[in-house]
Amino acid sequence: MFYEINDLSVGKRFTRLNSGCLETGRLFSPSLRQAQLLSARTEPRMSWGYMLQLRSAASATFRLLEDSLEVSHGGTLMRFNYVWLRDHCRSASSYNSSTHQRSLDTGSIELTVRPESSAVEDDQLVLTWPDGYVSKYSLSWLAKNSYEGRKKATEQPRVLWNANIYQNASISSIKWDTFMSCDNELKKFLQNYLLYGIAFVDDVPTTVEATEEVTQRVSLIRETTYGRMWSFTSDFSRDDTAYSQLALDRHTDTTYFQEPCGIQVFHCLRHEGTGGRTLLVDGFYAAEKLSQRSPEKFELLCRVPIRHEYIENTDNHRNHMMGVGPVLNVYSWNNELYMIRYNNYDRSVINTIPHDTVQKWYIAHRELTTELRRPENELWVKLSPGKVIFIDNWRVLHGRESFTGLRQLCGCYLTRDDVLSAARCFGLQA
Repeated sequence: MFYEINDLSVGKRFTRLNSGCLETGRLFSPSLRQAQLLSARTEPRMSWGYMLQLRSAASATFRLLEDSLEVSHGGTLMRFNYVWLRDHCRSASSYNSSTHQRSLDTGSIELTVRPESSAVEDDQLVLTWPDGYVSKYSLSWLAKNSYEGRKKATEQPRVLWNANIYQNASISSIKWDTFMSCDNELKKFLQNYLLYGIAFVDDVPTTVEATEEVTQRVSLIRETTYGRMWSFTSDFSRDDTAYSQLALDRHTDTTYFQEPCGIQVFHCLRHEGTGGRTLLVDGFYAAEKLSQRSPEKFELLCRVPIRHEYIENTDNHRNHMMGVGPVLNVYSWNNELYMIRYNNYDRSVINTIPHDTVQKWYIAHRELTTELRRPENELWVKLSPGKVIFIDNWRVLHGRESFTGLRQLCGCYLTRDDVLSAARCFGLQA
C-alpha cells in the first residue's frame, strides 16, 4: 500500500485518494467563489500552495497542516510539529540506536521546515524533507510518543492505600537469603515498592554492615550531611528531633534539600524498652482525596512554593540547608502526582507568596493535614530487629510513637534514579 501526498503549487500535478481510487490532476488558481467553497470543505484552513489531503493506512489517517502533521490512530487525534518530526528522526544518521542518543544537531534544523512529501509504507509514515532526507516513523512509535498519548498515560502505576487497603493486600515480605541471591525476588520487591511506596526485607542480620549490603542490592547509597550509613540512638548527638525519645508526627525527610532524598531505609538493630512503633501514611492517597473533594485546594498546593530549612551549629556539625518547592508536585502534561514535600518541623518562614494567597494556603494545607491524620489512614508497624523497611520518601510519610529504653536504629538514603532504573531493567513501569 503506497499513498503519496505532494507539496502542491499552482499548475503542478497532484495525486489524491478519492473513494478508494487514486486520482491525478493539476492544481489551478481558483476564483474567489471557488476558493470560498473549497475552504468551506477543508478544515483547518490553509494558505494556497498546499493541498490538504486525507490518507488512510490500516487504522490511521493523516492530514498535512500548515505547521504540523495531524494523525488519527487508535482512536486518538495527534498533532506533530514538523521541527519535532525532523528532530526525532530515528534513521542511522540522525540517531545512534546503539547508544540511544541523538546524532542530529537540533540547532541545524530550519524552524520553518516542512516535508516536501509524505507517504505510508508498511505501517510506517515516510517523510521526505526539502534537502532530500527521508525519515520513517512507525505508527505505534508516534502514538506512544505523542503529547496526546502521554497525556492519557500513567507514568507510574500505583495502588493508593489506607491501613485497611494495605493490610487486606496481604503483601508477603521478602526474605534476606533469597533476596540477596535471586533476581526474581528482587523484581518482586521492586514491584511492591513501586505499587505501594513501601517494601520490607525480613531476617536481615542485625548489623550496620548487613543493612548496607541489603540496601546496595537495591540502589546506590546517597551520602548526605548525616553520612553514608548512619546509626543512632536517642542521645541528641545531632540537632534533630529524630535523635530523641519523643514521638514524631508524619513527615517526609530532607524537604530542605532542593531534591529531597528518594528512598529512606530503616533497620532497628535493638530496642530494650517499650513503644517506638513506626507510623506510615500514603501521602498520595490523602492528596487524591483532597483532589476529589477540593480540586482548587489541591491545585494551590501544587502551585505555591514553600521554603524548608535545616540549621545546625554544634561543635561537630555546621549546616544550613535550604530547599524550595510546593507541597504537592505533579507532571504538567497529565497532572499525575509524583512527590509530596510535607514536614511541619522543617518548614521555614512563609515569605514566598503574596498576602492574598497566604490564608488560602493555610486552608488548603489544613485540609490536607486533616486527611493525613485520619486514623484509618495510619499504618503502624513495629520494626523488630531483622526487619528492614524501604520507604518512598517522595510519597509515603513516616513518623513514630514515643518510646522508652535504649533503641538503636541504622539506615541510609538511596538515590531514587537508580531504584527506578533497576525496576525498568526488569521490565517494570517506573
